[in-house]
Amino acid sequence: MAIQIDYYETLEVSRTASADDLKKAYRKMAMKYHPDRNPGDESAEAKFKEVNQAYDVLKDEQKRAAYDRFGHAAFENGGGGGPGGFDFNGFGGAGAGGLGDIFEQMFGDMMGGRRGGGAARTGNDIQTHVDVTLEEAFTGVKKDVRIITRVACDSCHGTGSNDGAAGVAVCPSCHGAGKVRAAQGFFVVERPCPTCHGSGKTVKDPCKACHGAGTVEKERTISVQIPAGIEDGTRIRVTGEGEAGAQGVPPGDLYVHVSVSEHGIFQRDGANIYCRVPLRMGQAALGTEIEVPVIDGNRAKVKIPAGTQTGAHFRLRGKGFSVLRSGARGDMYIQVTVETPQHLNKRQRELLEEFEKEAGENVKGSPEHSGFFARVRDFFENKSC
Repeated sequence: MAIQIDYYETLEVSRTASADDLKKAYRKMAMKYHPDRNPGDESAEAKFKEVNQAYDVLKDEQKRAAYDRFGHAAFENGGGGGPGGFDFNGFGGAGAGGLGDIFEQMFGDMMGGRRGGGAARTGNDIQTHVDVTLEEAFTGVKKDVRIITRVACDSCHGTGSNDGAAGVAVCPSCHGAGKVRAAQGFFVVERPCPTCHGSGKTVKDPCKACHGAGTVEKERTISVQIPAGIEDGTRIRVTGEGEAGAQGVPPGDLYVHVSVSEHGIFQRDGANIYCRVPLRMGQAALGTEIEVPVIDGNRAKVKIPAGTQTGAHFRLRGKGFSVLRSGARGDMYIQVTVETPQHLNKRQRELLEEFEKEAGENVKGSPEHSGFFARVRDFFENKSC
């Protein structure tokens, strides 16, 4: 029996984690173990799949509630798990004509859907990764991604037959259903058709290029539209760009994980942008006007009042980041830090010494400084009493 790892442990979060905590943990883990960042590392690829599986369950409130109550048993037998999380496979096993199959027939729909069987409705989904700059995430951009996937065979046009569609026949055993039923006592058990292996079709003369599968492996380049305002860690679904299914079955979907690179000037927080601006001591003391860059490529002027201290914020409305699926923008915040001058020449030192001498007598000029040392003096006087 395969060991099933707790989904919360997989994402390295507590069982009380909020939706935002789950999302942040998923982004971190997905980026760490993504196959594109760990080429050839099978353990990283396996971990990546575990992370996706865990997040797919825990991000859904209903699935998470079922998992919290029943654990992995809630999703066995195709998501049913049985009343109270009971696993019917313990009685004969699913697919073996035991009570697992019988109860699945009776309660499958009621318990969240049957395990499956029958012809596949679509091909497999595939996943890939793309990096974008902060500017590209702001404006939106079209990115080409290269993937290796299975596509419809050109030789047989996806039919799997040398004779094309004419060489494909409805399976005589299941009559195209992809599954067969067999009586077992008072019950009817349904299983994948052993003749067509669930495809519902048979091929008399298999295509030599794809050996009857209808698909071949091929590298493809797909253009993906990255919308303006997208956040780091977002997953985009491109419908119908996954693996082609066998014998003409429609393809699955492509999932593109987007990573937004860090920027040298701006820091993003949702729809807001933060920009840290250092000021010289004289600029902060006397007041000045500075020009700052904006994420859209323009510039903006900010008036700095005299006496500005480190940590002061100045807000520029509507100069922040794009809001996803909206024409609106967030705000931009200028964060001020006042720099202490270094490597003074003789004249600069003389001026600062003169300034310091004058400033020492002006209590109003440095209220925080004087207030702090007044409290320090009181502290030691009280200690000596």
